[in-house]
Amino acid sequence: MDPAYVTVHMEEDRSHWWFRGRLAVIVATLRRALPRRRVRLLELGCGTGNVLAALSQFGEAVGMEAHGDLAAAARAAGLDVRAGHLPDDLGVTPGWAEVVLLLDVIEHVDDDVATLSAARAGVGEGGLLVVTVPAYRWLWSGHDEVLGHRRRYTAAELRAAVERAGFRVVRVSYFNTLLFPLLVAVRAWKRLRGDRGHDLRRPSAPLNWLLERIFAFERHLVPRVPLPFGASLLLIGRR
Repeated sequence: MDPAYVTVHMEEDRSHWWFRGRLAVIVATLRRALPRRRVRLLELGCGTGNVLAALSQFGEAVGMEAHGDLAAAARAAGLDVRAGHLPDDLGVTPGWAEVVLLLDVIEHVDDDVATLSAARAGVGEGGLLVVTVPAYRWLWSGHDEVLGHRRRYTAAELRAAVERAGFRVVRVSYFNTLLFPLLVAVRAWKRLRGDRGHDLRRPSAPLNWLLERIFAFERHLVPRVPLPFGASLLLIGRR
């Protein structure tokens, strides 16, 4: 990840429409997928903890983050974030978690199957895996390069990687679907202009609010019906 982007990420991940909309979709999906009791959740690569903070409503939530600045920001917010690195050190004992989450993480690593296999070691038998990734190689842009991405995925590619790691896929859906035409247009325009920067320049407050509401509306759709296309993918697997 570009060091300059880390600063932007720390400023935007609780305010930018993309982070806030994604959080709404993830939380709604977990409410539908998790058992009606408190569980142990492990978020690997938790960043500054904007999702981890919300996970506490479901039980005991622990994060692992290798980047020192991001981990420090999460701890400053009062979150339980452990030092570690993928795929060798998850920050918890094997089998501790009932739910393990890799949210926009595996696209950053050289060996996604090894990382998913490591996550499998962290979750007990019958436990859940929750993964999100960016979709479609043809959407590759300077944004991916600044963020240190290695790849983007189709649903079939993500399913294959998860199954190779030993999980059974329960469901997979694209999301960020309603704004997909706009996102494609923005990427095309940036490509024509030769703009190799990231996409996290927050728009004006009214537009940021509107985009968040459109994205977050998918919280009513993604947990119930697989969406056929979108800028991101969400997969639930079971050990």
